Amino acid sequence: MRIGIDLGGTKIEGALLDENGSLTQRERIATPRDDYQATLRAIRDLVELLEACAGHACPVGIGIPGTISPDTGLVKNANSTWLIGQPLGVHLHRLLKREVRLANDANCFALSEATDGAAAGADPVFGVILGTGVGGGVVVGGKVLLGAQAIAGEWGHNPLPAMTDEERPGARCYCGRRGCIETFLSGPALESAFFAQTSRKLSATDIAVAAETGDQAAEALMETYTDRLARALGSLVNILDPEVIVIGGGLSKIAALYSRTREKLPAYVFSPTVTTKIVPPRYGDSSGVRGAAWLWPAQ
Repeated sequence: MRIGIDLGGTKIEGALLDENGSLTQRERIATPRDDYQATLRAIRDLVELLEACAGHACPVGIGIPGTISPDTGLVKNANSTWLIGQPLGVHLHRLLKREVRLANDANCFALSEATDGAAAGADPVFGVILGTGVGGGVVVGGKVLLGAQAIAGEWGHNPLPAMTDEERPGARCYCGRRGCIETFLSGPALESAFFAQTSRKLSATDIAVAAETGDQAAEALMETYTDRLARALGSLVNILDPEVIVIGGGLSKIAALYSRTREKLPAYVFSPTVTTKIVPPRYGDSSGVRGAAWLWPAQ
């Protein structure tokens, strides 16, 4: 059996998986925001709770909202800013008295779906996160592709391809640049664009529902959004050429993303035929914590 921990900005989720990958126990606790030491203790307490259910010590994998820098061993690129600059892996190793495997949460999502989820058996796989931010993870040969800087899959901080005159230079991103894919495709970006056009405040999923029920402004915006998504994914397909793209995050519940984006994708791919599938996740919100557990493969 193995334990997966999904360390989020508002909650920490833990899951216990048996040898077949079945989830046998799942627990959630609040994240102690802005308190690093309390976060360490919360992870320890969650592991102890799950091990009490298992009846023995288990391997632990943890998905984090950032990554471990290969050159320093410290957390970087984390929107949970109290983790940045901390040797999280070292501290958890000492606290839990065992080796702990850590990976970016988007990588965990991709690994879960590639192992026994919507992209099981496919290779390579790209896992997309469309939510408050835009991220991604790459799985090749059943393993997470980390990269030299440990940032493989961070497509959200590339410029949106083929920007129109109306789109240039793009909104400023928190990373310091303008026109990042994240500033066009995140949930808040979609909501802000709708408000700017209509002075109406709707959530991203409600905008999609409005589009399906004949709201012309919503329809037009969703057409623009899926075209931008196709452009962004088309550039990715040209580089990685994944067999399957799995979309996760809050916007993954929007059905139009799959059909409309797939229809538009060939226009932006350097191939006369495009067989890459774009699919929803099998495990939804559970993929992150499952993928953390799968950092310890069954074999």
